[in-house]
Amino acid sequence: MEESYRKIIQSIGEDINRPGLKTTPERAAKAFKYLTTGYQDDVDKVINNALFPSDNDEMIIVKDIELYSLCEHHLLPFFGKCHVGYLPNGKIIGLSKIARVVDIYARRLQVQENLTRQIAETLLNHTGAKGIGVVIEAKHLCMMMRGVEKQNSIMKTSCMLGDFRAKSSTRAEFLSLIQ
Repeated sequence: MEESYRKIIQSIGEDINRPGLKTTPERAAKAFKYLTTGYQDDVDKVINNALFPSDNDEMIIVKDIELYSLCEHHLLPFFGKCHVGYLPNGKIIGLSKIARVVDIYARRLQVQENLTRQIAETLLNHTGAKGIGVVIEAKHLCMMMRGVEKQNSIMKTSCMLGDFRAKSSTRAEFLSLIQ
């Protein structure tokens, strides 16, 4: 990966041997590996059976989970926040595990639409919840720094599964509570 970064830097006309760039290929490779750690993470190991019996049947919401990802089309960052809600069905998941699931999928080359669905489906499959809702709000540097250069645009995506899709009152409650 370092050699690839070296070639990229040279291909734009830069001198790879100038002081400010001498170790850039190494640093860039380390950064890119970190930004894509989601490929090495195993959801089952991260959740690690952190599911606990519970009689609670009320909606549980974790909102404003920050996320950072890379657009798979331009390799530029997008960042924002993720809101997750679920209706337990006899068990609840450890709070930090929800944020970790968000990170696993965000730390991959992504499009926001797929990221939203991957988080929702994974949490539904692991918790057996009656329903789940995921909303992501993010700013995309591929739209801000290049192309149309719209600085204040925010993309919102949602994925509603189970009761969140089937019951408009459940969906409305979730959406009102994350505002």
